Amino acid sequence: MAATIKDVAEFAGVGIGTVSRVINEEKSVKPATRERVKNAMSVLQFSPNKMASKLRKNETRNIALLVPVINHPFFAKLAYYVEDEADRYGYSVILVSSQQRVQKETDIIDRIHRREVDGAVFVTHFAHSAEELKDCPIVSIDRFFGEGIPYVTSDNYNATCTAIEFLMQKGCKSIGYIGSKPLVSSEVMERERAYKDTMAKHGLPVQAVNEVIMHGDETELVNSFLEKYPDLDGVFASGYSLAQSLYDALLRSGKRIPEDIQLVSYDGAFGQWNNNGLLTCVEQPIEEMAREVVHLLIKKIKGEPAEIRTELKTAFVVGATTK
Repeated sequence: MAATIKDVAEFAGVGIGTVSRVINEEKSVKPATRERVKNAMSVLQFSPNKMASKLRKNETRNIALLVPVINHPFFAKLAYYVEDEADRYGYSVILVSSQQRVQKETDIIDRIHRREVDGAVFVTHFAHSAEELKDCPIVSIDRFFGEGIPYVTSDNYNATCTAIEFLMQKGCKSIGYIGSKPLVSSEVMERERAYKDTMAKHGLPVQAVNEVIMHGDETELVNSFLEKYPDLDGVFASGYSLAQSLYDALLRSGKRIPEDIQLVSYDGAFGQWNNNGLLTCVEQPIEEMAREVVHLLIKKIKGEPAEIRTELKTAFVVGATTK
């Protein structure tokens, strides 16, 4: 006959309620008692009905991660570390690629309200109403969603200022900016502001293109940028995909990098995706960002207070695209 929860309680010398709390991974059980109960479960080969436990607690132990695309090194690394951190808390991750499809985001919000998932991490392009987001455990990256919704970002403004100043120190006089603008207000927009402020500080002309594009449409934007500003000797690209497209276009045009033109990117230190350190770039702490959003989301799911804005430090990585 299969062991029951009562058998486990008697074997471990505890009450049935304590066994239940161990099964439901509640923190109120002392570590020594928890180990005794787990040992009893192992000896008796007791298998708790996890699904029934989840239903009783009105939770799924699932969270969603919404990213614009999956086949991008930033989002791929983010997804890896979000899944790893969620697993530490006993949660599984549903990965959703939502580029330019607001309905996918709305569907996840609806699933949270229906208790089909417990919460979500959003890297989003779209706006949602306060009513829609009410009582929704959501954490965002780079974007302030609304009242009570935490978000994690990097030091976009200061990191970009550092990058532009670096290009100037390397002798650049005609520095351009190429960016992919989000559809909604986001701290990513601080990169363009930092560029413009730094150029103004040094009395240099602003030569910028910052447009809303879909991932995969970088080449067209790069071509129009280079046609508009053909005499640049330095460029700051607001993202890795744009930097890669720009690098290829410059080489095709006969430009030598970094002799004729120097290039710095926001993001790009992605190991094998960066040709072993080719790009000089601002490196975001992706692992730290991922673990922090999960940590904040678990707090929201449990109804605990959480920091609204968390800013993490970047690193500046010098590669072969600058002198």
